[in-house]
Amino acid sequence: MSAVTQQTHSADHDQLSGLVIAIDGPSGSGKSSVSKAVASRLGIGYLDTGAMYRALTWWCLDQGLDLSDQDAVANASLTLPLTMGTDPAAPSVLVGGVAVDAAIRETRISESVSAVATNLAVRPVMRDLQRALMASIAAETGGVVAEGRDITTVVAPDATVRALVTASEEARLARRSKELHGDADANSVERTREQIVARDARDSTVSQFSVASDGVVTVDTSDLDFEQSVAAVLQVIEHAQSAAGES
Repeated sequence: MSAVTQQTHSADHDQLSGLVIAIDGPSGSGKSSVSKAVASRLGIGYLDTGAMYRALTWWCLDQGLDLSDQDAVANASLTLPLTMGTDPAAPSVLVGGVAVDAAIRETRISESVSAVATNLAVRPVMRDLQRALMASIAAETGGVVAEGRDITTVVAPDATVRALVTASEEARLARRSKELHGDADANSVERTREQIVARDARDSTVSQFSVASDGVVTVDTSDLDFEQSVAAVLQVIEHAQSAAGES
């Protein structure tokens, strides 16, 4: 499937076509795993926009930049040598030809990414790159599932389907705690809180991903298992396609 680099896109003229599914949601809601499963079952491409911000964070730190220097970080975003692999069965992230899939999930990145994601000079650059990649994937595979925090409202408000995948704070903390620490006891949950609740609070200053905007369907996964969550999103997609066919 497609890969787009920072140097080759031309976002101003990107037109989205095919089945474009935009999914937003807070950390631990299940949006990433659900989005990949939905893309796989529909046979279309997948884009993790959050990984793009993580990749930029990794790149800035690798280059020795101070993340509080907003101008330096913004300049770095313009030349980020990023390549996103968009196969939902095996998504990948390369920076300068180096695979950073594991590195961008490290705690140091999770604790630093908000400084990059809330940089108002960075967000338009990343938005354009995300839309370019969505257009490329959709053109090649017939569709795309893109997930993040402002895809339904800023990056692709014209998407075929727009959904907000959410869950209660308790459910989100338990899920991410199990993912990071192997269990969801009180100590593990507290160790996870900074990466979930605090980060979401910081990121919410620049994007809205806790309440669905007009035209965005909410899927609450608090009491759903993985398969039920996937089925719920697929149902939203089927309903949107049916409604489009009737109009």
